[in-house]
Amino acid sequence: KISKSVKAICINKSSLLVTKNRVTPLVKKYWIQRYNLFSKYDQGVKLDEEGWFSVTPEEIAIRHAEKCGGRIVIDCFSGVGGNAIQFAKTCEHVVAIDIDPEKVSLAFHNAKIYGVENYIDFVVGDFFKLAPSLKGDVVFLSPPWGGPDYCNIETFSLDLLKPKDGYTIFQAAQKITPNIVMFLPRNVDLHQVEELSWLSSPPLQLEVEENYVGSHLKGITAYFGVTVTPGKRYKSWVS
Repeated sequence: KISKSVKAICINKSSLLVTKNRVTPLVKKYWIQRYNLFSKYDQGVKLDEEGWFSVTPEEIAIRHAEKCGGRIVIDCFSGVGGNAIQFAKTCEHVVAIDIDPEKVSLAFHNAKIYGVENYIDFVVGDFFKLAPSLKGDVVFLSPPWGGPDYCNIETFSLDLLKPKDGYTIFQAAQKITPNIVMFLPRNVDLHQVEELSWLSSPPLQLEVEENYVGSHLKGITAYFGVTVTPGKRYKSWVS
């Protein structure tokens, strides 16, 4: 579902389907990974420039969806829809939120390609303002990491997340549910991730997972609450 006003957004040239002859310098390194990002890329998937380096690789998004299956999921920074599409395949319902109307339009377009647009409510809005009124079983957080240069930082602090620091983002999510999944940079400070579980009383259960695509570590997923696999604390997952 998407409002008429969002459907009517005119997608500018930077958001159109990129062909090999029109790859911008910023996304050139990601072009070779396009089928890892969206397996149906050639069927008309569209990304804006930020989407190329911020969307969750599809196999990792599938993994997140498997862990949340059968529940109502709120994707709080949904971008061009990579995670929301996979959640829609396994979950009862998905609410996909982004403050950028163009990204919401792109996410809706991409969901149509995967045939799941009717299982997602697309919302243009500020997650922090919406959080107190939202209801769901699981909150998924993949906030902006600050651009591709995050990988040049030895240890990525939660304070570097956008649009607010990781602690503030996590506390906003806790207003909805203690069941939270958070996708973070591969170089994130794991001690800070553990601190997030202590923001609740009693502390939340925590499972930390390294996410690989092939031999490449792409990110860290922190699972809290019911999304935790019993008996697991730290593990690696390879697609």
